[in-house]
Amino acid sequence: MPQPFNIVLVEPEIPPNTGSIARLCGATDSHLHLVHPLGFSTDDRHLKRAGLDYWPYVTIRHWPDFDTFLAAQEEYSLYFFTTKTKKSYTQASFKPGDFLIFGRETKGLAEETLDLYADRCYTLPMSNPHIRSLNLAMSAGIVLYEALRQNQIA
Repeated sequence: MPQPFNIVLVEPEIPPNTGSIARLCGATDSHLHLVHPLGFSTDDRHLKRAGLDYWPYVTIRHWPDFDTFLAAQEEYSLYFFTTKTKKSYTQASFKPGDFLIFGRETKGLAEETLDLYADRCYTLPMSNPHIRSLNLAMSAGIVLYEALRQNQIA
């Protein structure tokens, strides 16, 4: 079995999004990384409800802050997702073990992070200029399944 893909949520704010992404990770044997502070308690009933009875089958790692997370990873395995770039996620070449990093629902990733890793930033293109972004859980699912497809895992 290849290394799992990793979904990283930096300071997520909406419990049902995190619950849905946890379920996605469980279904694909991917790992979920939660970077604190979280905008909710992991005991939140909406979070638990979104994952239903799948929580025991999800590998979750908590990180105290984003700097600690970044210091523990190899830069070549990091992929950042933002609406603030034009480079499509389909241009990335994902490998098992990579980290697919998403920011907060309301603010995304910090500008400093996007500037520092500009060559590793990707977006999910949208044709309608009136729509600011896709839902976090939907975005994570689209990107993760592209990574799985590229590696003939899904």
